[in-house]
Amino acid sequence: MTETAVAQRITRAKRKITDAGIPYRIPADDELGARLSEVLTVIYLLFNEGYLSTAGRAQSRDLVDDAEWLAGMLHQLMPTEPEAAGLLVLIRLHRARAAARFDDGGGLVRLADQDRSAWDRETITQATQLLSRVARQHRPGPYQLQAAIVACHAEAGRWEDTDWEQIVLLYDMLLHLQPSPVTRLHRAIAVRYATSPESAMAELDALAGQLDSYHLYHATRAEFLRELDRPDDARAADEHALSLTANPAEQAVLHERLNWTPRFIREFI
Repeated sequence: MTETAVAQRITRAKRKITDAGIPYRIPADDELGARLSEVLTVIYLLFNEGYLSTAGRAQSRDLVDDAEWLAGMLHQLMPTEPEAAGLLVLIRLHRARAAARFDDGGGLVRLADQDRSAWDRETITQATQLLSRVARQHRPGPYQLQAAIVACHAEAGRWEDTDWEQIVLLYDMLLHLQPSPVTRLHRAIAVRYATSPESAMAELDALAGQLDSYHLYHATRAEFLRELDRPDDARAADEHALSLTANPAEQAVLHERLNWTPRFIREFI
């Protein structure tokens, strides 16, 4: 939505509150649970926008800081709510790996290529310990499961040590609680490493109608197509992905793919 459209919606909401005489007040304890989901969603979206902006910035430390602060405050206020803790863990695990996500020029570094010695191991340990304590409540939720998936990556000493089978299982649980095509896309990536590119591509093909306007769908598809020795189709998928993203770091990765020429070809140019 445009900024103008959102501003108009906020104005209408304020007018409705005023006209209806709805009072501003602290909700009673028995009202908090019903409101928690929306609050968690806002914090999650705030973090996502700061972590990798859709508006052209590589990342915004202010937004990320605010999201972690809000998630930490919410966990303090509602210490028995496992999803509040799950979101806090999710944010902290992502932040613990932030130093290795970009190179000196501001370009994105793929997870497989990141310098894991730059990850904040102390934060990872503390976050996974909190996640383990929360899991003992046996009240799983989407944020806890997303945090568990990130923990599988964060705890692996090397890319090759990643427990992809466990990640696929966690995505299955997440899809059971909160089905979405984007989650199915992420599961397909895990399937590629747990089984084969062919199996993953079959899952991607099933998502074509739902994710055609999502740049990461086409970027992922391009990677799988290269592995399946379909370079022309891969290039077309990368070009489509490039047309759908405004983020400069993502654009740089896609430009690098499109301009990359195998060494044995370069030597004859």
